[in-house]
Amino acid sequence: MIKNYNTNQLTAAEGMVKLLDAYNVKHIFGLCGDTSLPFYDALYRLDHSINHILTRDERHASYMADAYARVTGKVGICEGPSGGGATYIVPGVVEANESSIALISLTSDVPISSIGHFPLTELDQEKMFKPLTKWNKKIDKAKKLGKIIRTAFKKSTSGRPGAVHLCFPFDIQTSEIKEDDIWVEKKFSTFPANPLKPNTEKIDKIIKEISKSKNPMIICGGAIKNCNAEKDLKKFIESQNMVLATSVTGKGTLADEHPNYLGVVGSNGGVLATREAIKKADLIIFIGCRAGSVTTEKWKYPSSKKKIIHIDIDQKVFSANYKTLISLKSDAKLALVALNKKIKKNDFKGKEIVKFAKIRKFSEFEELVKINHGLIKPERIVHDLNVTLPEDTYIVVDAGTPCPYFAAYYKHKRCGKYFLTNRAHGALGYALPAAIGAQIGKPKSKVVSIMGDGSFGLAVGELETAVRLNLPITFIVISNSVYGWIKAGQKSGFEKRYYSVDFTRTDHAAVASAYGIKSWTVSESNQLIKTIKESLKHNGPTLIDIISQPLQDARAPVSDWIA
Repeated sequence: MIKNYNTNQLTAAEGMVKLLDAYNVKHIFGLCGDTSLPFYDALYRLDHSINHILTRDERHASYMADAYARVTGKVGICEGPSGGGATYIVPGVVEANESSIALISLTSDVPISSIGHFPLTELDQEKMFKPLTKWNKKIDKAKKLGKIIRTAFKKSTSGRPGAVHLCFPFDIQTSEIKEDDIWVEKKFSTFPANPLKPNTEKIDKIIKEISKSKNPMIICGGAIKNCNAEKDLKKFIESQNMVLATSVTGKGTLADEHPNYLGVVGSNGGVLATREAIKKADLIIFIGCRAGSVTTEKWKYPSSKKKIIHIDIDQKVFSANYKTLISLKSDAKLALVALNKKIKKNDFKGKEIVKFAKIRKFSEFEELVKINHGLIKPERIVHDLNVTLPEDTYIVVDAGTPCPYFAAYYKHKRCGKYFLTNRAHGALGYALPAAIGAQIGKPKSKVVSIMGDGSFGLAVGELETAVRLNLPITFIVISNSVYGWIKAGQKSGFEKRYYSVDFTRTDHAAVASAYGIKSWTVSESNQLIKTIKESLKHNGPTLIDIISQPLQDARAPVSDWIA
C-alpha cells in the first residue's frame, strides 16, 4: 500500500500538500492518527511553507483554525483522523460555519475498499457533516482531488463564508494523480471572496427611509469586521450622527469609546440603558446580523412593530424574525460604500443618545469596581485588564462569566478584530485553544484568553501546546467553582433549586505550573493590576488564577439566563 518514492508519480497525499501550499496555507492545526499517515509523510518529505501545529485534541484544532481565520481573514485549516477524530473535530467546524468563518476541516478515513467490512473507525463522515457544514465531500477518486480542493476553497470563502469538510480515505491518499491538475484560484484563499454588489434601487430606497426617520439606529453583527468594512461604517455613522449598536460578535466594529457607539445590545452584554435606546428608535437597520434570540432579547427589542431594514449576504435571514421593510442581499462593505456615495449628511443626535446611555450603563459598573473586600468581582477583573493591557491586545473570551462582562464593559481603544468569542453555539472550552490560533495568526500582538474554571477543565491539555510553541499568551481563569451560568438560571427561573452545578475548586496556577507556565493566584482585588503587569513582562505563556465572585451572585449584564 505504501508508495515507492523512487517513481516520478505524485500521490494524492502529496497533491494535497501542494494544493494547500499553493493556496498560501501557512498553518494547519491538527492531531495525528493512523489513517492520516500518508498525508503526514507527505508533509514531512515535501518542500512547502506549511507549519503543522500539533494539538492535543481535535476539537481544539478546529477552534484554533476558527480563531486563526477570524484574525487573519485567511481560510482556517484543521485536520484529524478517522472515527473518533472526525467526531471530536465537529464543535469548531459547526461554530465557524454558523459564524460565517471560512474553515476547511480535513479528516482522513479508512480505505474505501474496506467500507462495509467493519474496519476499525469506520464512520459515514459525509452523512455526519452534511447538516453541519456549508459543503461536504468525500474524495472518493484520486483524480478528483484538484477539483474538489478548488471547490472547497471557493465554497468556504464566497457568498456567506462558512465551513467545509473533506473526507480523505487512506487508499486515496496513496493513489497516484497527475501533476497537471495541481493548480489553484488564489482569490479564494481569503474571505470574503467574490463579494456581492448591492442593488442600486434598494440603496436608494434605504436612503429614502433613513431620511424619513427621526431616530434611526444600526445594529450590526460580525460581518463588518469580516468584510474589513470598519472605516466604511465609521464614515456612514459619522455622516449621519446615528447610533450604532452591535451583537456580541460585532463588538469592535467601532472603538468602544467612539461617541456614536452604544455598545453591545441584547441579553448577553446589553443593559437597561442600551435597551431603552433601541425602544426609542423608529428605524432599525440590521447589517450582517441574524437578529437572533440573544441580540434581540428573544425578539422583544426591537419590537415587531419597528420598521426594519436588513442588509445581509444570506437570503435566509430576511423576515426570519421580523417583517422586513427593505431587504438587501449584498456584501456589507459594498453596501456601505454605495450608501456613502449617495446619502446626504444628516444629524440624528446619535452622540447625545449614546452619551446619556453610557453614563447610565457605566455608573453601577464603576461603583462595583471600587469594592476591595470579599471575593474579586468580575467588574474589577474587566476594569484592571482594561487599564493595563496594550491597545492592540486580542481578547478571547469563553461563554459563561467572561462573555457578558467583557462584551459590555471592556473598552477596545481601536476598531477591528480584537474581540473573539464563540457566540454561534457558546460551547465552553473555546477561549484557551482559540487564543493559540489567534496568537499564531497575529504573532506580534498580545493575546489574552479569559475563561471560567468550567471552560479550563475542558481545554487544559492545550497548555502544553502553548508551552511547546512558547506563545506569550496570558491565560486568565475566573475561578468560582461552579457552572455559573446554569446556576444563575436555576436561581432566576427555578426558585433556587440548585442541582449538579457546583464542583471542587482547582488550583489552576499549580496545574499550569506543572505544564511549565509562569502562574499566579490572586484572591485580593488590590493585587490584580500588579499581577497583570508582572505577567506582561514574562516572555512566554502565563496564567493568572483569580478567585472570583460566583456568577449567580454577581450583577451580570444579562437579562435572561435562558436565551
